[in-house]
Amino acid sequence: MSSIRLFILGSLAQRGPMHGHGLILLAEEEHTDLWTDFAPSAIYGAIKRLASEGLISEERVERQGKYPERQIYRISGPGQAALDELRKRGLSDIIIKPDPVDLAITRLDPLLLDELPDIIRDRLARLRTTLDESEIHLRSITHLLTVAEVWALRHQASRWRGEIAWHEDLLAALPEIIADEKSRKEHQ
Repeated sequence: MSSIRLFILGSLAQRGPMHGHGLILLAEEEHTDLWTDFAPSAIYGAIKRLASEGLISEERVERQGKYPERQIYRISGPGQAALDELRKRGLSDIIIKPDPVDLAITRLDPLLLDELPDIIRDRLARLRTTLDESEIHLRSITHLLTVAEVWALRHQASRWRGEIAWHEDLLAALPEIIADEKSRKEHQ
């Protein structure tokens, strides 16, 4: 599942032909960097790949004022078929990527066990800060967003809250985890 492909193809299907800079401005306007897994700066590279695969095609070259010429792209027939599939997969696939913290917890450094609570408290504080900032930002831009975009950002905030809850549980379990790790080290 490629979020950037879905964004570009979906934007061209909904809004009509556009140039790369217009797609970047749209991504920035919609704050996609807050709720997707791509940065607007990756759009030009994705456009080249989509064009080479025949999913978008060059429509015309445009120049406005003193700005450089810009290639205008439109979605192609195969691009529309790919978009239909990406939409279905985007709605049906469940993607929760593994977090390296899980592996780090199972491979603890015995010399850092006493520092572990502080490390986890720091992670928890950063997660809370991130959630607070994202909720403040959402409140400040809600009037600029579609209902669907608000729900996308609410989904991200919900994930942050889940991470916070897990870290709070981990922090409470650390004495047991640390005692177990120290016990194992003594018996080796």
